[in-house]
Amino acid sequence: MLGAITGDIIGSRFEFNGIKSTDFDLLGRGCRYTDDSAMTIAVAEWLLDDPAHTPEALEQKMVKYGELDPGAGFGGKFYNWLFNPVKLWPDGIRRPYNSWGNGSAMRVSAVGWMFDSLEETERVAEISASITHNHPEGIKGAQATAAAVFMARNGASKEMVRSYISNKFGYDLNRTIEQIRPSYHFEVSCQESVPEAIIAFLDSTDYESSIRLAVSLGGDADTQACIAGGIAEAFYGMPDDLVEDIGYHLPPIYKTNIIRLADYSAYRSHREQLRRCWRK
Repeated sequence: MLGAITGDIIGSRFEFNGIKSTDFDLLGRGCRYTDDSAMTIAVAEWLLDDPAHTPEALEQKMVKYGELDPGAGFGGKFYNWLFNPVKLWPDGIRRPYNSWGNGSAMRVSAVGWMFDSLEETERVAEISASITHNHPEGIKGAQATAAAVFMARNGASKEMVRSYISNKFGYDLNRTIEQIRPSYHFEVSCQESVPEAIIAFLDSTDYESSIRLAVSLGGDADTQACIAGGIAEAFYGMPDDLVEDIGYHLPPIYKTNIIRLADYSAYRSHREQLRRCWRK
């Protein structure tokens, strides 16, 4: 899960200032966590605190982490869903709003670490998405991302990930970042950003290269790096120096929940690294 948050932080300064290169400082001036990280933590805390995984409990967690940092960069409709639901519905009751945006995919990485089966992973990924992103493409983006994390952390090869995601969700993963990059543009739909983020992982050689490839598309850099980074961490792990550096960018409550996930899920494989790098 930290891999997703790290991707968000690294990609944050390129979200509206896209580049078409992998040659950039990983943690340059202007890097910060955004709404992607805030909602990733909200989903993780929901998984840890609500064994029934109810939409109502997830709503409370999402509102909680939105209120902790309302300036994190939430999209317009989601901002109103969090803070001004009366602008969307006269009765002020929050509802799904049929979004196919990539917000469902950027917040789902913890789901890929929590369960023992791919079926359960995809079931809970759907819940995590459909509270807001109940369009079939929004749900599909979350399920595909969580499934890729689950498969990567369980030792699946890249070709196994490519084949399963392509066949189950219909994404064209038989492209390369080099082929996509020249004509790619800023895109927030799941259907035109999630496959590209997954390809950034598939084309990578290590965690860092997955982030560089995702950012180099020149698209929705923080979210695409968040998605690619979550999968890449599950596949490669992360270097100690980057884990340590990212710790300085995170509020204590974020770090606490990342360590809690490591204490109570398959993310335990990262527990010693987290405690060592963050001196816990």
